[in-house]
Amino acid sequence: MPKKDKKPTGQPKDLKKKLRGCQKEKEEYLAGWQRSRADFINFKREEGERFKKFFEVEKTEMILKVLPILDNFEKAKEELSRSKELSNYLEGLNQIEKQFQGFLKEQGMEEIEAEGERFNPNFHQAVEEIEVKDKKSGEILEVVQKGYQLKGRAIRPAKVKVVK
Repeated sequence: MPKKDKKPTGQPKDLKKKLRGCQKEKEEYLAGWQRSRADFINFKREEGERFKKFFEVEKTEMILKVLPILDNFEKAKEELSRSKELSNYLEGLNQIEKQFQGFLKEQGMEEIEAEGERFNPNFHQAVEEIEVKDKKSGEILEVVQKGYQLKGRAIRPAKVKVVK
């Protein structure tokens, strides 16, 4: 004997109502999933930005710690250049300094131009004002200590002597 298909229980109105309810529920679940996915994508992007900023701060702090070493290289070079007998040492010191400067440049660090430039408080720190007749007020006469910037942002201003 062939089996007869079971007839759906309930009236067609009940089935349509149930179908609409299922569709509504499906749409709510889909919308919730889409919101969650968008929230997760935004979270990943924001977290990436936070990590990027964190590592930039850490890099800046590391470079600030090694800048005094670079300053001492320059001072030692000046002292050695006064002695003719120590020219081989000076040459070796120059090589080390170039290598060190290359490393810092790879990190995004650049020296702040100062001598002969117009004083800019964002990049320069005046340590002395001097009156000079043939120079314009605000012009930088001498760099006392070099300044450096990391990716365009001053991390140590140049200490300078400025025309009054």
